[in-house]
Amino acid sequence: EVQLVESGGGLVQAGGSLRLSCAASGFTFDDYAIGWVRQAPGKEREGVSCISSSDGSTYYADSVKGRFTISSDNAKNTVYLQMNSLKPEDTAVYYCAADLSCSLPLMDYWGKGTLVVVSS
Repeated sequence: EVQLVESGGGLVQAGGSLRLSCAASGFTFDDYAIGWVRQAPGKEREGVSCISSSDGSTYYADSVKGRFTISSDNAKNTVYLQMNSLKPEDTAVYYCAADLSCSLPLMDYWGKGTLVVVSS
């Protein structure tokens, strides 16, 4: 059974940082791309970032380039999203998602999400 479990969300002031983690199990981690998708209240899901576990290639949405960094620890089957210089508009539920390629925001497998709230 595929499982993606997010952690690390919380409340932070604007300008602060958070690191999200996504622990994956139930599939061959090296064969998949792992991404982060966020959904703010009343808005559509937005693909934020993605990493290919096989070659380490990455993708970032323009809205987070230069502020967010995605990384992968293949030994731990875990993907991280380091979020710096957070803005109130980054407030959203952040979902970890997996697929054979980075097809954000449409991915096959999803976690339950972790809430990030950035106060102004």
